[in-house]
Amino acid sequence: MIRIRPSEARGHANHGWLDTYHTFSFANYYDPKNMGFRDLRVINEDWISAGKGFGAHPHNDMEIITYIVDGELSHRDSTGREATIKNDDVQRMSAGTGVVHSEYNNSKAPVHMLQIWIMPETDDLPASYEDRTFSPVEKKNRLRLIASHDGREGSTRINQDTSVYASLLDNGKTLDLDLKPGRHAWVQLVKGELDLNAPEEGRRSRDQQRDKAEACERRRKWRG
Repeated sequence: MIRIRPSEARGHANHGWLDTYHTFSFANYYDPKNMGFRDLRVINEDWISAGKGFGAHPHNDMEIITYIVDGELSHRDSTGREATIKNDDVQRMSAGTGVVHSEYNNSKAPVHMLQIWIMPETDDLPASYEDRTFSPVEKKNRLRLIASHDGREGSTRINQDTSVYASLLDNGKTLDLDLKPGRHAWVQLVKGELDLNAPEEGRRSRDQQRDKAEACERRRKWRG
């Protein structure tokens, strides 16, 4: 079964300094039909203005992946850790027993990013972080593993039996991913057009403004 979630159906809030779209219920956006996808709880697509950001706030028992599409974001937390992540960087925060952190765009240009929240397999784990950089070459016309349960292939390690991939797919290129029995997948398209299982099923995701999200529960073929 393929379920298409159009970009215009997402929750949206524009706070001036923050323009954000919520694929699943989040903050003041509530949709009981879109509370997440299995252990995937949140995908927020954010644009943060220069010099602005999220003040100190707490998290616990959540795997949070920040993927920088364009720009940079500076992080500081209650453990004393500070870091700045930029284009093609991925930061994994395992909130575990609890952490307080802030995120600011200290640059002179907006930052465009995805924040992905995945529920952990075990609560009350020690809080931890990991940063990785995945160059455009690594993602070009292939599925580059960026987060996984076992940290294989140089991916960041997350506390859930989940694999997260990123790809930059040229026009006319095709990617295949075989899902084992009982496994499921969510595809989030940031920009462009995408065919799923085409042409047999005639499923196409089009992005004329921002993005489309697609939930798939079978073997898929992607065409850019």
